[in-house]
Amino acid sequence: MQLTTYISDLLYRYECVIIPGFGAFLTRYKSAQIDETSNTFNPPSKIVSFNKQLQANDGLFANYVASVEKCSYETALQRIRNFTAQISNELADGKNVVFKNIGEFSLNAEKSLQFEPIQQQNYSTTAFGLSSFVSPKISREAYKEEVAALEEKAPIHFTPTRREAKPYLKYAAIAVIALSAIGFGSMKMYEGQVQKYNYAEREKANSLVENQIQEATFVIENPLPVLSLQVPKHTGIYHLVAGAYRMEENASKKVEQLREKGYSPLKMDANRYGLHQVLYASFDDKVEAQRKLHEIQKTENADAWLLVQEIK
Repeated sequence: MQLTTYISDLLYRYECVIIPGFGAFLTRYKSAQIDETSNTFNPPSKIVSFNKQLQANDGLFANYVASVEKCSYETALQRIRNFTAQISNELADGKNVVFKNIGEFSLNAEKSLQFEPIQQQNYSTTAFGLSSFVSPKISREAYKEEVAALEEKAPIHFTPTRREAKPYLKYAAIAVIALSAIGFGSMKMYEGQVQKYNYAEREKANSLVENQIQEATFVIENPLPVLSLQVPKHTGIYHLVAGAYRMEENASKKVEQLREKGYSPLKMDANRYGLHQVLYASFDDKVEAQRKLHEIQKTENADAWLLVQEIK
């Protein structure tokens, strides 16, 4: 099943990948851990889980399929519907369905959908190339005993004759310290005088500039008229998408059609798949956005979907 490969690709980039009409794969970050019983170091990872309640199409999976297979968005949606129908039939027949590199689906005795993720697969890009490894336990007490044994075999003695072998070095060191202290004190005095001089000159310059600014006069003979523009604002991260178009002129036509119907549409720049998405409206509240989406799907556009993204 080629679509399972597309799902695996998206799980590296996103924390939620929804399969319309089937469910959503979710990823959760897990920090690096140490298994003290086996001395195994495990790298950070992303754990995959499945939620059957999230089935509403957010456009992410369909757009990715359309861009990879170079087909229209509607064709990609139909391929996804066929894919989910095939999975449901196999599960109803009592078969286990395996998603490569993701996990395995099955039905239990109560006919409830069960998902078992593949533990060996790591979808965290920050841990790319890292794998688990076993390190032997470090026994510090053994090293302490070895060091103590070495000290007993080779003790170090300091004799008074060695300390007093060259007494003139002590006086030479005292002289060097005294000369260093005198030089340091002179340098600090010189630096203080330079700082006072620089501060005084800077104050004079600032005073001169302020006087010139206060005396300056600016006259504008022909001021430009004030221009007021009313531009519809799209705020929030929940956006209702009317459609995605590869040709920008088709997206512009859709904007004009929605404007004639009384909407304040917005044409977004081309995304990473080369599609121009046209928005009905944007909302800060998810519940309000879903309510409006259901209303639009029932009245005029059954293929409208919800996009969760920050617009810069």
